[in-house]
Amino acid sequence: MNEPPLTRLIEDYRLRVENALDRYLPAATEPPERLHAAMRDAVLGGGKRVRPLQVYLTGESVGVELSVLDGLACAVEMIHAYSLIHDDLPAMDDDDFRRGKPTLHRAYDEATAILAGDALQVLAFSVLSRPDSGPRDPESKLAIIQCLANASGTSGMAGGQVVDIEATGKVLSLPELEQMHLLKTGRLIQACVKIAALCCSGLSAEVSQGLERYGRDIGLAFQIKDDILDVVGDSQTMGKTAGVDQALEKATYPGLLGLESAESKAADLARSACAALEPMGSKADRLKELAEYIVSRQR
Repeated sequence: MNEPPLTRLIEDYRLRVENALDRYLPAATEPPERLHAAMRDAVLGGGKRVRPLQVYLTGESVGVELSVLDGLACAVEMIHAYSLIHDDLPAMDDDDFRRGKPTLHRAYDEATAILAGDALQVLAFSVLSRPDSGPRDPESKLAIIQCLANASGTSGMAGGQVVDIEATGKVLSLPELEQMHLLKTGRLIQACVKIAALCCSGLSAEVSQGLERYGRDIGLAFQIKDDILDVVGDSQTMGKTAGVDQALEKATYPGLLGLESAESKAADLARSACAALEPMGSKADRLKELAEYIVSRQR
């Protein structure tokens, strides 16, 4: 029986995680209605769903049931959505559009946007702690919660955002730029791979290390591709304002290396990510396809 193409799987998993998110998010009719409506708009209002897809494909590659992965996929998407809400605020990037619509602080107001982001961050960990979410054994569940917390905090996304702000208008060295990207974007994508793998007990050290390397490389490749699309993409296709990085004088791979070298770096990372999965054999084929998709996407 032929397997469905990756494009179909992407759509299937997008629908799956959005149905799960709809169940986990508070209803817009539940008080406080305005806050809950803002949370739902931020999470359910489109998006590539690459992070949940990473959770599902990694879990499948090591034999984890999809129902075990639903809560994990929702949690990482909630963390991602909260980070976008805060990233778009006037105190940060001051963006007007996200996913083809007004950013949350434009559609509602700044206070509601801040609180919606705060509430989504908390809800993500509430979802992970539920008995029906993720693995049943407390040790694995705690490891998953700790992994996502580390990827979101000062040793991950929040720390990377601070480095990004402090680097505005400055020229970073290549190692400094790589570290910033690994923290700001890479750690969360790497966590998507790790938390799915944590649902499977008994993975060999070789496979675990390969998945960790894959997550690191593909997380960095993802951010480099985002940098490239900010230069060559158009706002309508991407659903957000193009050219923001250059306008804000942000440190980026195209800015430091040029477009051609940045494209080459992203492709090299995708190849390195795929090579790290060789111990898994054909079980990793979908993850390899995802690596290629990430560096060839147009949005």
